[in-house]
Amino acid sequence: MSAVLEIKEGLEGVVAATTRLSSVDGEAGVLLLAGFPVEEVAPRASFEEMVWLLWHGELPRAAELASFSARLAAGRALAPATLDLLRAAAARRVDPMDALRMAAGTLSLAPEAGSDPRADAALLVAAFPTIVAAYHRLLQGDEPLTPRADLSHAASFLYLLTGQEPDAERVRGLETYLNTVSDHGFNASTFTARVIVSTRSDLISAVTGAVGALKGPLHGGAPGPALDTVFEIGTAERAEEVLRAKLGRGERLMGFGHRVYRVRDPRADVLGAAAERFYRRAGDMTLYDLARAVEATALRVLHEHKPERRLDTNVEFYTALLLHGLGLPTALFTPTFAIGRVAGWTAHGLEQHDRGRLIRPQSEYVGERGRRWVEIGGR
Repeated sequence: MSAVLEIKEGLEGVVAATTRLSSVDGEAGVLLLAGFPVEEVAPRASFEEMVWLLWHGELPRAAELASFSARLAAGRALAPATLDLLRAAAARRVDPMDALRMAAGTLSLAPEAGSDPRADAALLVAAFPTIVAAYHRLLQGDEPLTPRADLSHAASFLYLLTGQEPDAERVRGLETYLNTVSDHGFNASTFTARVIVSTRSDLISAVTGAVGALKGPLHGGAPGPALDTVFEIGTAERAEEVLRAKLGRGERLMGFGHRVYRVRDPRADVLGAAAERFYRRAGDMTLYDLARAVEATALRVLHEHKPERRLDTNVEFYTALLLHGLGLPTALFTPTFAIGRVAGWTAHGLEQHDRGRLIRPQSEYVGERGRRWVEIGGR
């Protein structure tokens, strides 16, 4: 008699592995990144420091940071074949996440690709911003720019998008965002990457698969629609009327509620503070103040509408506000998320590579049994 299996749909509550990379406590609203509370490290670290921390478990010393930053800068340029693919994708106007997925696979053409998992990891982290920026420019009818080695990772991305060297506040805002979303437990895309690595496949294949998983709207989220709602409301006085009408039509309020967090998403606080700093220093708080008013009204209305559920602000709400302030179009919100999350994908890939254990869950068969072949004439 076969053993009775306990089925966990969606692997809910299943612990598949241990990790030192991040800890997500949805009940308490706590996110740790390599031991640091997200609010402690995300607003302070450069993205290069965050990647090093996830890969090595410690913050880099000055010499290590300088060497690592130079290594990433040296890997930003794209091969001609990658640029040719992006041009073909732009001619078809494919979705930016599809373009990123296709271009990620071409990184295997680099001379250093496949030589070592850490070389692949550095190549992926370095190239992602260039891919996203190059494709965006091609969609606008502009030529991709040549990466500059004298800029930081975040500054380079903003420069490659616009051709203008960004000021320190824009760089800090983007770095805070990239750090905040760099890792988040065994989410769908991270788990995808680890499964692929567990087969002894290469890290570029694993991250390409992760991009495909992130593209799905149930994982990649919807920061764009969260901001669209704020624009639709327009003034704080209209917030309650518009939000109640949406709920009355059975619509979801984007930017609120999360699969894991039963309280406020800690990343929302980090990005909310980053958005406030950015808008205040830019000298125009109008949109930020409106967003805060909409948030307060939404939380109150949601509590009245579904008192049995905790529907708090999630990372999407302030992601949209911050990235919009930085000048990024909505179509780049999810690809920019990938630029941050590739730090975690590669870190998990390296961790899984060192474990060497194939991930192979079971399933329960619920189909028919005892069937017999029927020739085509008798079907």
